[in-house]
Amino acid sequence: MLPNVQRTDATDHVPVLADEVRELLAVQAGQTIVDGTFGAGGHSRLLASDLAGSGKLVAIDRDPTVRSYFDRVKASTRGVQMRFLRGDYAVVLAQLAGNGVRADAVLLDLGLSSMQVDRPERGFSYATDAPLDMRMDPSEDVTAAHVVATWGARELEVIFRTYGEERYARQIARAIVRRRTESPIERTGQLVDVVRASIPAPARFGEGHPAKRVFQALRIEVNHELASLEAGLPAAFEMLRPGGRVVVISFHSLEDRIVKRFLRDRARGCTCPPEFPVCVCGHEPELRILTPKLVRPSSREVEHNPRAGSARLRAAVKV
Repeated sequence: MLPNVQRTDATDHVPVLADEVRELLAVQAGQTIVDGTFGAGGHSRLLASDLAGSGKLVAIDRDPTVRSYFDRVKASTRGVQMRFLRGDYAVVLAQLAGNGVRADAVLLDLGLSSMQVDRPERGFSYATDAPLDMRMDPSEDVTAAHVVATWGARELEVIFRTYGEERYARQIARAIVRRRTESPIERTGQLVDVVRASIPAPARFGEGHPAKRVFQALRIEVNHELASLEAGLPAAFEMLRPGGRVVVISFHSLEDRIVKRFLRDRARGCTCPPEFPVCVCGHEPELRILTPKLVRPSSREVEHNPRAGSARLRAAVKV
């Protein structure tokens, strides 16, 4: 296990499962790394140091405010060629792969970054009152407030149930539609009040904040997060050189199921029916899974960084 690194000095950002990421990607000097979800740059800083002053690092993120974090990491990293590309990682990875760019390591750290959660004006947090925004890319047109204001009760119920796995999706959706006829729901605090009022009293004091699943669902919908993951995984795999490695960190079961299914399908060899005496399909495994068991943060890491508690990591190597 590599030395435990808790925080990056430039950003005070805590990279989740940092030791495990470094160990599984096994970056060597002179290689090319792609960080598809740069965020505040915690993982990139550590991986760039593993390049030992020789190699390339491509940072991707759809959030324009990330650029300042990238500049800090670049300024403190010597000898490594670094490039920042703004955009949805699924789109950028596909473009890079189509242009013949190849990588030795690809990292996808999904979900929100700490700097997005910690900026109330971005509207991601249910803990503070702010405009109901939730766009990872502020130049996009659709905000969470737009979804809440214009979608029908049935549509809202579907995303709350599908993306938030919210037990009371129907009650919450109907309450939103009733409330917005009286006054617009334009702030996070207003939405939290609606959620609290529309679920049974015992559920308000259950596990976690009562609005967390609704906020998760809206964020996923506004940013098309699952669609990006479905498209981004094949693009990341295509970019890898033989022997290249990919690590994906997800934070809820919806993402993890997509990652698990993708790796399982690409790791499968013969697809002939079991009754066939010999293989006639000729299908060969395209990758080898490096994490037969899901990797979760240690209790020590969660104690130091509670936001790591829901993280789950999977990794594979291209064969």
